[in-house]
Amino acid sequence: MQFSQLQLNPSILKALAAAGYEQPTPIQEQSIPYILEKRDLLGTAQTGTGKTAAFAVPILDLLCREHGQSTGSRHIRALVLSPTRELAIQIKESFDQYSRFLHLRNTVIFGGVSQIPQVSRLREGVDILVATPGRLLDLMNQRHVDLSHVSYFVLDEADRMLDMGFIHDVHKVVEKLPQNRQTLLFSATMPPDIARLADKLLKNPAQVSVAPVSSTAETVEQKLFYVDKKNKKHLLVHLLKTADMESVLVFSRTKHGANKIVEHLEKAGIPSKAIHGNKSQSARQQALREFKSRKIHVLVATDIAARGIDVTELSHVINYDLPNEPETYVHRIGRTGRAGQSGMAFSFCDEEEHDYLRTIERLIGKHIPVENDHPYPATMAPTAPPKQGGHGGGRRPAPRNPRTGNAHSGGYRPAGRPGNPHGGRGGSVRQRTGI
Repeated sequence: MQFSQLQLNPSILKALAAAGYEQPTPIQEQSIPYILEKRDLLGTAQTGTGKTAAFAVPILDLLCREHGQSTGSRHIRALVLSPTRELAIQIKESFDQYSRFLHLRNTVIFGGVSQIPQVSRLREGVDILVATPGRLLDLMNQRHVDLSHVSYFVLDEADRMLDMGFIHDVHKVVEKLPQNRQTLLFSATMPPDIARLADKLLKNPAQVSVAPVSSTAETVEQKLFYVDKKNKKHLLVHLLKTADMESVLVFSRTKHGANKIVEHLEKAGIPSKAIHGNKSQSARQQALREFKSRKIHVLVATDIAARGIDVTELSHVINYDLPNEPETYVHRIGRTGRAGQSGMAFSFCDEEEHDYLRTIERLIGKHIPVENDHPYPATMAPTAPPKQGGHGGGRRPAPRNPRTGNAHSGGYRPAGRPGNPHGGRGGSVRQRTGI
């Protein structure tokens, strides 16, 4: 299917063509017709599926169809709630891109910065408001935001809203919205609390689902490195210096850990930046700009800070720490190998993370291939999980060397030559077939 077959406003099609987009992604192809029919929608889609355009494009079309593009007094007619500042900014930028030939205004508001320029923009009048819940409630309480004219409401990354404790704020915002509105809810996962929220917010919704959270993209090659915790930083430097990596997103479980990783990389002569909640907004945006422009090739991030970051042509993801939630693993590695292009995902596993690994492998339904050929093999073999249904529950313990008792296979044999762990793969130029 082509975007031209979706009966969209010619100015929107012109903007999509100017950006090099011709074919909608699956989530866009499924969602856009329902939204144009004014249906409420429940979408299950993970990061990197083109979800933002799936709601932004039809909302722009509906605003043009039903309300025109008046340059007079403006009211907020579409509201998008996002859990993080970074994601909110990117959604705003997407609206900018798709509406470049329209006379519609949008703006974004979020905390951590002065509200003065945000309030000034709101006073000028906007058609579309992208917001994080906390700052939105603050400005509503100060009477800077009026939601009484909202016709289209989008709750994006609903599961992350729940994880970050924003659900109560979401309910407060919803109480101020008109009853007669179209509501779109997107979530990568569907825990019970989100299902209940969807039941409350949505009226006879259409349901679309793309790339269930338990699936990993076939275009992403996964490798597992068993390594002692103390040697993770050395293994990371080894990989970054010996492998062909154009752009690398490294995941740390904690903010402090992210800072320590960057500190070690800088000492090793590898320019990098950390992005997490303790960094100022300007520092985070500067780090993203440098990463996107290839001034630095390594970005170290926590999960919450990285959620929603859209970096094109990301060649590698490295799980420095395995996540304690298996769904997070899928979200992380889904940032590479997008739009049908190849990507690499490396995961480090120390002795304390074996249980995390087993839950991840149960979720994705397969064992992650072990990379043995590296100079920092772990000294402890993983414990074999209980057998399940005759197929075993996971990887067996590595065989022991009869002389030393040390493991020597299954990721634990003594390192041979360092070698290139993945054959020198790097990023590649992408053909833009979706958003």
